[in-house]
Amino acid sequence: MRKKIAEFLREVVKAVSVVYYRLAMPDVKTDGYIPVSGKVLGAEELKNMIDASFDMWLTAGHFNDEFEKEFAGFLDVKYSLTTNSGSSANLLAISALTSHKLGNRRLSKGDEVITVASGFPTTIAPIIQNGLIPVFVDVEIGTYNVIVDQIEEAITPKTKAVFMAHTLGNVFDLAKVKEICDRHKLWLIEDSCDALGSKVDGKFTGTVGHIGTFSFYPAHHITMGEGGAVCTNDSQLYKILISFRDWGRDCWCNPGKDNTCGKRFSMKFGNMPQGYDHKYIYSHLGYNLKITDWQAAIGVAQLKKINNFIKKRRDNFNYLYKKLEDLQEYIILPKRPENSEPSWFGFLISVNPNDKFNKQQLVEYLEKNMIGTRQLFAGNILRQLSFVESDINLRIRNSEIKKSNALTEKDYKLLPNTDFIMNNSFWVGIYPAIDKMRLDKISENIHEFIRQKM
Repeated sequence: MRKKIAEFLREVVKAVSVVYYRLAMPDVKTDGYIPVSGKVLGAEELKNMIDASFDMWLTAGHFNDEFEKEFAGFLDVKYSLTTNSGSSANLLAISALTSHKLGNRRLSKGDEVITVASGFPTTIAPIIQNGLIPVFVDVEIGTYNVIVDQIEEAITPKTKAVFMAHTLGNVFDLAKVKEICDRHKLWLIEDSCDALGSKVDGKFTGTVGHIGTFSFYPAHHITMGEGGAVCTNDSQLYKILISFRDWGRDCWCNPGKDNTCGKRFSMKFGNMPQGYDHKYIYSHLGYNLKITDWQAAIGVAQLKKINNFIKKRRDNFNYLYKKLEDLQEYIILPKRPENSEPSWFGFLISVNPNDKFNKQQLVEYLEKNMIGTRQLFAGNILRQLSFVESDINLRIRNSEIKKSNALTEKDYKLLPNTDFIMNNSFWVGIYPAIDKMRLDKISENIHEFIRQKM
């Protein structure tokens, strides 16, 4: 009887939480400041969080299991694994490829990983943190993704992997990059943190390479507050990813579970005693990068809305694109590969160099008029203090290895488009909560600024 009463009260509180949300939470306003991004939550997320609280389970639990299964199903991959952020997902992806279990395919200190300098810092940081050498190639203006031919030019006998992002949801030429990686036996990691739901040749980004990474920060396509995920179709990589995420342990039991392998006290590892508890065997130098079940509970609710979120982002992108088409003499609008269906993170604009105005002036005008803007992340990360004040080993395209604090303007000129982006590019928001009234305001202000300057 007590159990039935408890279950009844649980359902009552969950139902009341839905009523509370609808009464207490403000509607999205169409005036005021227009942010570039933001979470889109509803009563379902609150109800799930309260449901998770009733379990009093303080780490990943049944909501996490549900999310990982449904997320893998959405992407049509064999395995997904949650992490506490997209940045941690990137760290796990690179770290997993250093595993001794991969034999001569493992990444070792001094091996090279090809990437781009115009991305987010935590795509690049794990390369350096694992003692690997980042090799930077340039990107295209318009797609803001890698110039594929430069990947081939940058490959040396030390090259072991390619790791780069699909920029703001736009898809790099995945077929060509994958072909190069397959031909040269390179690992391919797709950073899809800004591209959840993007497709190329009918496949979701993050599912074509060996490992894909995703972010669920509030700015992203779905959110857990903080959170992320890795996915793979490779069962060996999946077990290695679990190990690195969960303290580096060799055991793959879920929290609260024991003896999944049936050999907990009968195996021998390294120089440890025969039969030492498998739950305390560590095969990697790992981390603890798990999420809580409260986060997963939010993710379960968000995942049910993802198709609508993606559609809204695409609709907003197309609407704003048409509004700005007449300004292409002055600004460069984003372009996508013909075989792709981007799930846009933001609307990227570049100012054509001219003697009337520059990016900085346009950005300041928009911000003054309550329109949020963002840079394309680090711009050219090689010019950031994190590189200028460090002695990081790196290469730019097919040049020799250099120290980051010894780079000169001659070196930077090997990445002319990356510098162009730093000086001329920014983006505005098209996330699902932005309506046509706000998009009209963005368009009108850009038009008005250019009219004033011309």
